[in-house]
Amino acid sequence: MTRQYVLDLREVDETRAETVGGKGAHLGGLSRIEGIRVPDGFCVTTEAFRRLAAEEPSLGERLDELSRLDPDDGEAIRVLSARIRRTIEEIPVPGDIEAAITGALTRFGERSAYAVRSSATAEDLPTASFAGQQDTYLNVVGPEAVLRHVSRCWASLFTERAVVYRRRNGIDHRTVHMAVVVQRMVFPQASGILFTADPVTGDRRTATVDAGFGLGEALVSGLVNPDVFTVRDGRVVARTIAVKERTVHPLPAGGTREAAVDARQRDRPALTDEQAVRLVEIGRRIEAHFGSPQDIEWCLVDDDVRIVQSRPITTLFPVPVREPGDEENRVYVSVGHGQMMTDAMKPLGYSMWQLTAMVPMHEAGGRLFVDVTGRLASPTTREGLLDALGKGDPLVRDALETVLNRGDFVPTLPAPAPAVPSPAPRAAPAAPPAPIPTDPAVVTGLIERSRASVAALERDIRTKSGPALFDFLLEAFEEHKRVLGDPLSMRVIMAGMEATWWLNEKLLEWLGEKNAADTLTLSAPDNITSEMGLALLDVADAVRPWPAVVDFLREARPTESADFWDGLAKVEGGTGARAAIETYLDRYGMRCVGEIDITRPRWSERPATLVPAILDNVRNFGPGAAERRFEEGRRKAREKEQEVLTRLRVLPDGERKAEETRRMIERVRTFIGYREYPKYGIVCRYFAYKRALLAEADRLVRAGVLTRREDAFYLTFQEFREAACSNRVDERLLRRREEAFLSYRALTPPRVLTSDGEALSGAYRRDDVPEGALTGLPVSAGTVEGRARVVLDLADADLEAGDILVTPFTDPSWSPLFVGIAGLVAEVGGLMTHGAVIAREYGLPAVVGVAGATRSIRDGQRVRLHGTDGYVELLD
Repeated sequence: MTRQYVLDLREVDETRAETVGGKGAHLGGLSRIEGIRVPDGFCVTTEAFRRLAAEEPSLGERLDELSRLDPDDGEAIRVLSARIRRTIEEIPVPGDIEAAITGALTRFGERSAYAVRSSATAEDLPTASFAGQQDTYLNVVGPEAVLRHVSRCWASLFTERAVVYRRRNGIDHRTVHMAVVVQRMVFPQASGILFTADPVTGDRRTATVDAGFGLGEALVSGLVNPDVFTVRDGRVVARTIAVKERTVHPLPAGGTREAAVDARQRDRPALTDEQAVRLVEIGRRIEAHFGSPQDIEWCLVDDDVRIVQSRPITTLFPVPVREPGDEENRVYVSVGHGQMMTDAMKPLGYSMWQLTAMVPMHEAGGRLFVDVTGRLASPTTREGLLDALGKGDPLVRDALETVLNRGDFVPTLPAPAPAVPSPAPRAAPAAPPAPIPTDPAVVTGLIERSRASVAALERDIRTKSGPALFDFLLEAFEEHKRVLGDPLSMRVIMAGMEATWWLNEKLLEWLGEKNAADTLTLSAPDNITSEMGLALLDVADAVRPWPAVVDFLREARPTESADFWDGLAKVEGGTGARAAIETYLDRYGMRCVGEIDITRPRWSERPATLVPAILDNVRNFGPGAAERRFEEGRRKAREKEQEVLTRLRVLPDGERKAEETRRMIERVRTFIGYREYPKYGIVCRYFAYKRALLAEADRLVRAGVLTRREDAFYLTFQEFREAACSNRVDERLLRRREEAFLSYRALTPPRVLTSDGEALSGAYRRDDVPEGALTGLPVSAGTVEGRARVVLDLADADLEAGDILVTPFTDPSWSPLFVGIAGLVAEVGGLMTHGAVIAREYGLPAVVGVAGATRSIRDGQRVRLHGTDGYVELLD
């Protein structure tokens, strides 16, 4: 078979990325769009690169060595990548490859000037752009120079920055190959970059054009500040004209040089408004062709636009897909921020949550969002929505108000007309339900009903498989929603929350005391999540007396459960430790970090995940700590109650105030613990669903439909059902979904998202925080100073008494860590989210909603956490 070492750009398109790399494939696709002008040229294919690499056997060994390096060992990566580059540049270009390249140069003009540009197979992907990671050479003149620079492009596959970028994006070095694009040079009067969506806000209707004089290298290298034109709906809505003192010009013999811009031209715009609008029109056509917002490099030659590169903007958060014909503006609120789980979910995970949720939810970027447009537009529901969301997370309210304050994005619906009296007799309006009595039996009854429902599910699902399983699950989802929407359950939750708000508001008004309810709710009964954290202290009591068990746990890795149990059983004391851990898992083993995603490994599936928390408890606590902690909390709550009541009685009208407060304290302690139980019930049901679905995935693996059981996670529930019925799955769909999931993991979801793609995270707008402090939402009172421990994964926790936990979010699965820390800082959360509730339960000062906390606070740094006032000071 004849090897193709060179292909004309017009011979390729986006489907040929494996042959000509991402840049070459995109340029070929661009050249096929009517009216889009791309400089002529050709691609040196990846086949040529592979042929060259085969000339040097030691290259494979060095790639193996590179893949084994610690990604954080920058010096080792720098040294080895430099050796690999030298090796590649020193390999003589094989004669047949040289002939193919020089033959192409003859066709396009042997003495013409060319741009020689790297084009890797992992470049300009929808999920990773690799912008600036490999090399480009401009104004290369003559065959010898072109060949030399082709070799340099091949070698640039292993620049230090490209190696690190691949490691961060999970791309194997051996799977990436390098093509090279060789194009006729254009010598523009102006050049720059066009973003067809705002790269900062994500707004898809707004485009930005960066422009400068001469070659674009001056902008790309940061030599000059660009002129910036903002274009929306076909007109320039903003412009910033920079003083452009330097430019890059070509040299007659090849290469480029910096030059000073004529003083009379420095503050002149590089483009007219008309040219900027025309560029955006061209960009919209390119965007439509590729199906996503684009980052486009352009040149202007005698008022004629040439496109020299287009790649997807990989940093934009996706927008929910809408029904065909729906052109109305939409405003979406993040579900993950309320659930304290903002990680990307796999398709089976988010589709299951959609099917079991009480309101319609929309997927984007592996996250779920609720459309609140209608409630924002209506004057009768707007304030209630803003108030409810603002109490949970003020940043959500601020983001929504930012959208509303623009006045034109969410139209205000007319207020409903007053009812016209009717002569016909009408039934009296239904009276609101009577307040529920402050009776612990109400909570006990709800818990028993939930347990009975879960037990019935676990009993009935055991006999289901194949299509019948999916029919059964659809019915089970209706029962799931019935339990979740139980009116009595909702009233109990609201009773606890309203009592908390009443106590905080009244005691601040009467006694000047902030967040008094935090202490009054310590060790409240029936809090399944706080009980879970204390129960792990009992597990530590079973482990602590046995040194061999402690040693085994120190070496344990998060593996499959069978390996963990087998190893534990072989050490002295392992039988008793195993019994204690299994008892714990019988009650809490359905939980895990990110538990709203059914695809996440549960503690029962990977018990070693709990080992760091168990070892922390062994080290930091003595026997019987769980009971002591609970009793200490109850004592503090009783003492606080007596103190508050005593202070109230001496006030004017004190006896009445004290009696009202006593009743509210009783009410909050009766109901506030139940706040955590419905989520526990959901997760119990999810674990039953998951075990049944995994058994079905195993059946499809045995039938040869799936390669591995985890492939089912990349199908939606509906697609999984179809696979069970047809015994067929599109393997290409699975791989696309897997790649998309990896890209979504790198994105930070916004609290609020618009249908235009604008991502809003809100702001606190406070002026009472010390300079340099990190602002957040106070959710649990108190001030504490200590060592910050930045923990991104529960399995990596290594905490000591007095540490302050800093983490992206804390869903209920993080509660076992709370028993040993002194305070909590989280990037996500609200007043009534799980982390806040448990922090108050344990008496931990806590501040949540601290943007960028895990990046701004160094692991090990001393900080002072102000849980009453909502900020964190960095002390060193």
